[in-house]
Amino acid sequence: MSGGGQAVGTPPAPGPGTGPGTGPGTGERDGRTTRRPPALRLLARPETGVFLGAVAVLVFFLIAAPSVRQGASMATVLYQSSTIGIMALPVALLMIGGEFDLSCGVAVITSALTASMLSYQLTLNVWTGVITALVVSLAVGAFNGWMVVRTGLPSFLVTLGTFLILQGVNLAVTKLVTGNVATDDVSDMDGFGQAKKIFASSFDVGGVQVKITVVWWLVFAALATWVLLRTKYGNWVFAVGGDQDSARAVGVPVRFTKITLFMLVGLGAWFVGMHNLFSFNTVQSGEGVGNELIYIAAAVIGGCLLTGGHGSAIGPLFGAFMFGMVNQGIVYAGWNPDWFKAFLGVMLLGAVLINLWVQRTATRR
Repeated sequence: MSGGGQAVGTPPAPGPGTGPGTGPGTGERDGRTTRRPPALRLLARPETGVFLGAVAVLVFFLIAAPSVRQGASMATVLYQSSTIGIMALPVALLMIGGEFDLSCGVAVITSALTASMLSYQLTLNVWTGVITALVVSLAVGAFNGWMVVRTGLPSFLVTLGTFLILQGVNLAVTKLVTGNVATDDVSDMDGFGQAKKIFASSFDVGGVQVKITVVWWLVFAALATWVLLRTKYGNWVFAVGGDQDSARAVGVPVRFTKITLFMLVGLGAWFVGMHNLFSFNTVQSGEGVGNELIYIAAAVIGGCLLTGGHGSAIGPLFGAFMFGMVNQGIVYAGWNPDWFKAFLGVMLLGAVLINLWVQRTATRR
């Protein structure tokens, strides 16, 4: 379902060693089943355009900002990219499945606040808060998915409501519990060191400190790619995003697939939330607003269509890298950082136009 079946050519005239089902090249094909050139098939891949764009952006800033060539600078770029990319991956899977989640930005902060306040206020091991935050994040995702499939409302409206609820709860509960807009420092609590090693540690590569999130980002991208291309669940994701009625007719569990996709977004929000908590030891309750647009934009730049049913996990990886490269490249070039949003807008519009052109080119007879 994810890639379509192999077209069957027109049978050749009967003769020695020929017949229906013969291999490629044994007979003429009509215009509908002509095999496209390899270059055109490569161009049809959703990650091709963003890969070329990422290379162009990298080369541009290597020239415009010489400090980018330093190992420490590139490590910072990769770190910025990873914090976006880890969330962009489940958001991309959800978009391939034909849905959106506008609450994913504030859900990251909800997860971090839950872990921090529960552990600190009850004087518990931080792992208690981490596990509780995981349950809360998965529950938020499950609620979004259940509401979408149960009511039939657009996920845009459902998750917009969740976004507003979480934003208000984050601020109100934090002020009620801590008397402030930020949580208390948890760095001296039991289990903090262990959690920091998993979510927010660094390791040395040739004298350069690289954040562990870069490794997790690449691992998650590889895992998501395997799921999409090599598992039945991956076929379900493409099927429900392409046409959920047709998918349901052939036995695809549409409700299960959509709900679990929303829960994967919750899982990503939990992981990034834990990284934020154990990187900075405290959480600002008003943060996260607007990040959902960055995650969605990274997925769109990575080749995910707004209509669903098309995309990859590798594309958003390059899309997140472009965000990190532009974000840090502007700083290293000494430009006004206000231009960052303008760059993002240009990249987003360019990606949408390229995706449209690629889609039309790939389906051209």
